[in-house]
Amino acid sequence: MQKAIIGKKLGMTQIFLENHRAVPVTVVQAGPCPVVQRKTVSNEGYDALAVGFEAVKPARVTKPVAGKFKKAEVEPHRFLRELKLDDCDKYNVGDSITVDQFAEGDRVDVSGLTRGRGFTGVIQRWNVARGHMSHGAGYPHRLVGSMGANSSPSKVFKNKKMSGQYGHEKVTIQNLSVMKVDTERGLLLIKGALPGPDGNLLYVRSTVKS
Repeated sequence: MQKAIIGKKLGMTQIFLENHRAVPVTVVQAGPCPVVQRKTVSNEGYDALAVGFEAVKPARVTKPVAGKFKKAEVEPHRFLRELKLDDCDKYNVGDSITVDQFAEGDRVDVSGLTRGRGFTGVIQRWNVARGHMSHGAGYPHRLVGSMGANSSPSKVFKNKKMSGQYGHEKVTIQNLSVMKVDTERGLLLIKGALPGPDGNLLYVRSTVKS
């Protein structure tokens, strides 16, 4: 069964297994996510649930978004996202999706925006090797290097790896293990590192891999 929830990255820590082995985990504040709208095949062309996450003051959301929450009789939330589940029919507007659906040992895919690093050179962005630092190497130790032949084709090919904006892109890490589920505090402890800095919005769902 497909499981999914919206959460926030809180940070990393470690837990100890029964054999006293330390396992690094990322703590995710997962849910609760109230259902704001049910999207159906007859109306929108697909089945999904529009859910909110992280309650805020009404002044913190725009008027069009506030109208959606008001229609659903749900308090405004900072984020409004869609979840595609196999059993969307069993949820009604106003119901909450919580961390209870997950269990220890589940395999999940986690998506989020990576940390933005601004404009960077080819060494940091593409792991290009730098030039020789010895005498006679010249100036361009960290520059991009040769662009290709000059007379033919007399241009730089498209998709050439060059300097530019690095980071702040959607990344999905697949097939991670859920090490612990804290239903009282709504926490998921997922093995390994997850995209983005602390406080980053994450989308956790059942893995597409077997």
